[in-house]
Amino acid sequence: MTDILADRRHLLLAALPLAMLGSARATPLNPAETIITLPEQIPWQARPGWPANSVISAPLFGHRDQPGLYYELIKWYPGYMSAPHTYLTDRLCVVVSGTWWVNSGADFDPARCRKVPAGSFVHRVAGTPHYDGVIASGTEPVVIAICGMAPVHMAYVEAHKPGWRKL
Repeated sequence: MTDILADRRHLLLAALPLAMLGSARATPLNPAETIITLPEQIPWQARPGWPANSVISAPLFGHRDQPGLYYELIKWYPGYMSAPHTYLTDRLCVVVSGTWWVNSGADFDPARCRKVPAGSFVHRVAGTPHYDGVIASGTEPVVIAICGMAPVHMAYVEAHKPGWRKL
């Protein structure tokens, strides 16, 4: 009987810290220190001069044209891609949802694009021509989270043509 009482006493003592944790209070979130933007609050913007329902973007942090770190979302709709272009700085991209179609090179050939599914990471190397978007047979838009150091100094390979391609 003494062993049973000792076992119970040890069990109660072991459980005491867990019981005390349940009564502890966490510090409330400080919105000045942890800034949250919910999906419906993300500031999506059409690109001036681009067709409706082709591509939109949402700057989340910093700006692509001002020195420093920037972070943005890009949403491509099916049937539109960028024209081949380059950037002065690297871009780090994560496919958030949908399927992104990407290729390298100055020659625009969507049939040679690589299909990149949600969850993938793509590193665009500075100064290298590339293009991307969603092919015409794509079934949904793609959302890409992009981070890099600004200014990016985007330059189109064929500067006399629009920066987008309709497929």
